[in-house]
Formats: sequence, C-alpha cells, structure tokens
Amino acid sequence: MDFELTDEQKGLVDATRSLLTAKSSLAGARDLIDGPDGFDTALWRHGVELGWPALTVAEEDGGLGQQIIDLALVTVELGRSLASTPLVPTALVADALGHSDNEQKAKLLQAICEGNLVASWGFAEFRQPWGPAGITARAQSHEGGYLLDGAKVSVQDADSAQLLIVDAVLDDAPARFLVSTDADGLRIVRQNTLDVTRSYCDVTLTQVKVDAAALLASGDEARRSLARTMQLSTVLACAELVGIGSRLLDMTVGYVKEREQFGRPVGSFQAVKHKCADMRIWVQASTAATYYAAMTLDSEHHDSERAVSIAKAYVSDAINRVAGQALQLHGGIGFTWEHDLHLFLRRARVNSMLSGDARHHRERLCASLEADLAGAAG
Repeated sequence: MDFELTDEQKGLVDATRSLLTAKSSLAGARDLIDGPDGFDTALWRHGVELGWPALTVAEEDGGLGQQIIDLALVTVELGRSLASTPLVPTALVADALGHSDNEQKAKLLQAICEGNLVASWGFAEFRQPWGPAGITARAQSHEGGYLLDGAKVSVQDADSAQLLIVDAVLDDAPARFLVSTDADGLRIVRQNTLDVTRSYCDVTLTQVKVDAAALLASGDEARRSLARTMQLSTVLACAELVGIGSRLLDMTVGYVKEREQFGRPVGSFQAVKHKCADMRIWVQASTAATYYAAMTLDSEHHDSERAVSIAKAYVSDAINRVAGQALQLHGGIGFTWEHDLHLFLRRARVNSMLSGDARHHRERLCASLEADLAGAAG
C-alpha cells in the first residue's frame, strides 16, 4: 500500500495540527482533571467547524465522505496534543449508523455532523472478554419495543453524550440498540481511571425501555456491524497511540539536547542516541502498521481483521516501550506531577488496554493462523 499522504490529507493534517496548537494546551488538559467537563467543549466546537465528526459520514447523509485513514490521521494529531474530545466514540456511532438501515439514520447523522449530538458506544463489560462472547447484557421484547438490562464499563464520554449504542443479547443472538442517555433506568457514573484527563464511565441499564426504532441491528447483521465497530475502535486506539509516541519522541529528543551532564548535552552520549533511535523505529513501525490497518477497513481486498490485530498487538507494546524510554531519559523530572510527561504515559497505558490488549490480539492472530493451517491440511 502507498503510505504517502495526498495533498488533501496533508492539508487535513496541517489544519488539524494548527487548530490544536492554537486551541489545545496541556494546561487545558490539566483543567479537565477532577473537573465537571468530560472533554474540552471549546476545542470540540472548533473541531466540528473543521469537519471532524463529518469526516467519514457519507455525503448523502450530510458528511464529507472521506475514508477511515483520514479519520485516523486526525486521531493521530489528537494523540500528539493529548486533546480530550468525543471524536472517537462519536465517530464509532456515526460509522455504525452509516452502515445501517435504521429509520433514524438520516436525522442522527445530520445532528452528529453539525456537532449537535455527542454519542458513545457501550460494549465492554466487567471481567468479560473483548468480543461478542463477552456480551451479557440482555434485551427482551416488550410492548412493541424492548427492555434492556445489564452494565457496561469504560464507556468514553458517556456522561457528556446524548446517545449510546448498546450491545446486548436478544433471542440468544447479538443485537445493537440506540439508547438515549436520559432514558429511565439508565445510570451513568464516571470511573476513576489512570488517564485523568479523559472521562470513562460505568453505564448501568435496569429495565430500560426503548421503542422498536431503537433496534439498530440484530442477528448476523449485528455480528457484522459489531465486528466493524470493534475493528474501527481498535484502529483509532492505535492511531492515538501513534500520536502519543510521536510527541514523546519529540519531547525526549528536545530534552536530551538541552540537558547537560559533565559539560555536554546528554544527547551527545552514544547510549542516549541509541535509545532515541530505538524510539524512532518503534514510532515509525507503529505508524505503518496503523495506517495499513486503517486502509484495509475501506478495502474489500484485504484481511482487515488480521491487519487490525497485528497493529494493536505491535503498537500497544511499542508505544509503551517508547513511553518507558522517554521516562528514563527524562530522569527524575519525568516522575513529577508538574511535568507533562506522565499525562502522556497515562493515556498510552490506558489506550494499550482498550479494544483488547496486545495479548488478546496475539491470541486472535494465533487462532487465525491455526484455522488457516487446519483448512490447508483439510
């Protein structure tokens, strides 16, 4: 695949970075710690004006009709700046809606593109595996609609969202539902997480009533829709990790050029040069794996499931190694609350666990290869 950015993509990256440089700061990220807002609302308004939530929405639905790789490029920049916006969860919902036949699709996508609707995805459950087998939330038919019961964890920006996609089991098969966050019986509580600059929530559903139009997909259609949402979520987690790794590399190289020891910049020592070179290699390899996985989601000729797992397995480990080297090369100052390094380390650690950790995706890859070998032998 060609990893060279087009002129349009370069313009998108430049415009996004310029906006984030002007409107997003690490001081602003610190203001979110223990604050009432789950994300930077002012920055989100500017991002809406730039077209972030409309990027991958089809033109006939009011969007810009771009590809997943374009969304990934923006997410990389968000990772570089440690920006807190609801772009990722809202984009996941928009993508699921865009590939559905739900009667509310046009209205909801229009609201998302205009920035009038923040949405999120409730999938993960406590102590359950990352996959359809981990869904224990239940749905049952009730008076022409459905009743939902269950609990979801780590739902990003649920406390700021107006709409959730909730995955549950209906008639022993997966089903996806559109649920308003102000529905009776739905409870949202913000979690205390390692990433202190972002909101993750527990969502509890107790006899939540939704109408028939709330059913987004069921059965095989829901399996396909869920698989795509899982893959897209994983790619965007990798993209943000790439941005974090790139920023950590820049911070570290800048620091070792200025920090002096024995009358010389520590960056002039061979051991330090080697560590910085390793960091650069890991970031570059992570970038390639992430871009490839993103492009497979828009291609019918590539194994996106395998490409996504390869990316997540590699990027989760590689960017955490970058973070470890950055911390070591910064020395004692990197451990302090006042220094910004730990904020990136926190988000890197959390993102490496989201959408399945490296071990989970290695196990998926091994199972896939075993299946291929069994098929070839048969």
